[in-house]
Amino acid sequence: MTDTGSTKDLDPVEPVAALADDAGDGASEEFAAADPQDRGDPQDGRDEQEEREASALPDGVWDVVVVGAGPAGSSAAYAAASRGRRVLLLDKAEHPRYKTCGGGIIGPSRDSLPEDFKLPLQDRISAVTFALNGRWTRTRRSKRMLFGVVNRDEFDLRLVQAAEQAGAVLVTGVTATGVEQSGGDSRTVFVTLADGRKVEARAVVGADGSASRIGRHVGVTFDQIDLGLEAEIPVPESVSRHWAGRIHLDWGPLPGSYGWVFPKTDSGTLTVGVISARGEGERTKEYLADYVRRLGLSGFEPLVESGHLTRCRAEDSPLSRGRVLVAGDAAGLLEPWTREGISYALRSGRLAGEWAVQVAEAGGAADVRRQALNYAFAIKAGLGVEMRAGKVMLASFEKRPYLFHAAVSLITPAWRAFARTTQGHTTFAQLMRDHRAARKLASVAGR
Repeated sequence: MTDTGSTKDLDPVEPVAALADDAGDGASEEFAAADPQDRGDPQDGRDEQEEREASALPDGVWDVVVVGAGPAGSSAAYAAASRGRRVLLLDKAEHPRYKTCGGGIIGPSRDSLPEDFKLPLQDRISAVTFALNGRWTRTRRSKRMLFGVVNRDEFDLRLVQAAEQAGAVLVTGVTATGVEQSGGDSRTVFVTLADGRKVEARAVVGADGSASRIGRHVGVTFDQIDLGLEAEIPVPESVSRHWAGRIHLDWGPLPGSYGWVFPKTDSGTLTVGVISARGEGERTKEYLADYVRRLGLSGFEPLVESGHLTRCRAEDSPLSRGRVLVAGDAAGLLEPWTREGISYALRSGRLAGEWAVQVAEAGGAADVRRQALNYAFAIKAGLGVEMRAGKVMLASFEKRPYLFHAAVSLITPAWRAFARTTQGHTTFAQLMRDHRAARKLASVAGR
């Protein structure tokens, strides 16, 4: 059975983001240390002189300084630079760099990309194989593309390049350790670096990942933390062809857990991962091993094995402090059920860049507060509503995953709703608002 929606190409459900630095709930050290760019460690042992030489900073006061050059940070830098402002984009990693991520680009991600952005697609997905902990497998197919798959190193590099082409200045190899702002009517703040230098700005956007130093300054809090484990597995061409155009989603044995296979066909690899609530590290690791074995992939040596934490913000968590805004993972913005983060990063980053320009131009403290509140309202009115619906979906899914499996596997309207969500034509919040059946499914499953 097929989907009837979308006249647009491109989009996927991408379940990961974040880091492994405090996966201290039973996950092995090899997973916890496998993704060093997410860890916040200062520069891999380079001394201060080497760091200074590798990352010379232009002088002067910046209109906007963005910390972190992932999707959220690059989008913020692009948005601010496109408005003719002097923008500095800082990142501790050199690009391109590996990033733990399934790499799915769903409709909202596509719609939030810079103008004329060329997606470096590895595959175009039009089919999904669903399984309930390895059983009751069924593949559903769409007449139209559901979403695309990218390698994050290529994708993030192109976003950085788009920001630079818009006028942002990129400096890599530096670690931001915090922010200093005096409050009151002060017109600037300082971003402090690990080597002791300070960068002066009229506004700052923190987009430095889920263990964000800038997020700590703002006071971001989380009410959901999940542990994801992932393996990037090179496979022979015959295996790669078998997976081309299709992903696998397995509703897992732990409450709220699921597994995924995303094909990177052009690279000849499969991204295989699982995610569940933090605190079940060993069982999550066992789930990944069982999942890989069931898929017939245990005979292939992974190129990368990594662990990461995803963090969802508490609903009352702040999004700003003074002249500092946070976006993406640094703000705890991601879809709570699927843990998809790229679209949230792109959308919140763009908004943060736009409102950072307003903050930079604000006069007194009252005007700064007004612009920061406008940013918070824009986030909460869009992404916040979607997150609230996602948390309802997750709570129901945790109790009765088999109902969700039966719905998307067997009921054509449910499958079409799933497809239209990935294609960007609707959201979980809109489905629950407009369709009684969706509300009923969530209600029954949550009992």
